[in-house]
Amino acid sequence: MNATGVPETDAARLRERLARALAGSGVPGGWREAVRAVPRHRFVPGFYLPTDGLDGQGLTVWEPVTAEIDYGRWLAAAYSDTTLITQFDGDEPDWKRPAVRHGGAPTSSSTLPSLVVRMWADADVREGHTVLEIGTGTGYSTALLCERIGSATVTSVEVDGRRLEQAASALYECGYTPTLAVADGLYGYWPEAHFDRVVAACSFRAVPPALLAQTRPGGKILLTLSGWLYGYARVLLSVAGDGAAQGRLLGGTVSFMSARTHTAPAFGNPTHWAADLPQRARAALHGPEWITAATEEAFHLRFLAQCAVPGAQLATVGDEVHLIDAVTGSAAALTPHDGGWKVREGGSVRLWELIENVLSAYDAANRPGPETFTLHIGDSGQHLRHPQLPELSLPRP
Repeated sequence: MNATGVPETDAARLRERLARALAGSGVPGGWREAVRAVPRHRFVPGFYLPTDGLDGQGLTVWEPVTAEIDYGRWLAAAYSDTTLITQFDGDEPDWKRPAVRHGGAPTSSSTLPSLVVRMWADADVREGHTVLEIGTGTGYSTALLCERIGSATVTSVEVDGRRLEQAASALYECGYTPTLAVADGLYGYWPEAHFDRVVAACSFRAVPPALLAQTRPGGKILLTLSGWLYGYARVLLSVAGDGAAQGRLLGGTVSFMSARTHTAPAFGNPTHWAADLPQRARAALHGPEWITAATEEAFHLRFLAQCAVPGAQLATVGDEVHLIDAVTGSAAALTPHDGGWKVREGGSVRLWELIENVLSAYDAANRPGPETFTLHIGDSGQHLRHPQLPELSLPRP
């Protein structure tokens, strides 16, 4: 350590400061008390923080942070309201000898505390509820739940056995004893079913049927829907006795890592796809900035767009924006032209045309926010509905 101090003493002070900060964001008092009690630093012995610059290949450089490397930075970050990346590409780091990372896809993290407690509060989790958490991760969110309602009714599953082993050690050392299991959250966890609440700390392309089947009638499911355009929407569902469910989208720009079995397929070089497109282009009704801008509205629109083209992925090469659907073999390329955009499309699905239809309907409906949409699940599938827009469907789970 390059600074002196006893972690438990320092951590208590920082936990108190974090809990006070959460009071300003509307976090209920009982959950703030859980934040005061749970030592987050026990669950993050190491994590990565991004540096300011990129490497020679344009990749983000991630520095490992541990107590041994920089005690002050490690402890301050552990008690910041920030998501801490703890794993890339499924590779579990050796925190005794951590290495700098160049690029990579995050596959595990400790979610920012304000979002964790907001999830539990939004799901209306109460003492006495049986709860299934999908995605134990570092175990911090599990600890907050156990602190609030007790360990006896909490089940948490994690697909990565190495992650779960570390989380279990931290939980048990802190006195929390939930049921833990290595399992794919896509299938829930039948041995402990049925549950009053199911809350997922990863995202799915559609609501997994197993979660519906494992939720008691009248119970609730809170999860994040995502897709290959990286559009996200949180949904809170109430489950009926016949297995059907209905719920509403929640506002905010919340994103979670995809369930590992729901990650997008590789599509190769975008220019190879563009080379096979028809040379004749048409004027685009709407430009890609509708779904690519760094705004809350674009965040919402990406989710609506990917409902229309669930197999599509987005890539940018220079000024050209590409849509590629490796499932159907379809593609589209948008190029700036005279202050607008030209589009070329090929394959069995006109990708950008379908997105344009969604954008036009959205605009005509006076741009409704996510809270005005409802999700309906039944024998006919999973359908997103709005009174002024055509129905959109989620991919078959």
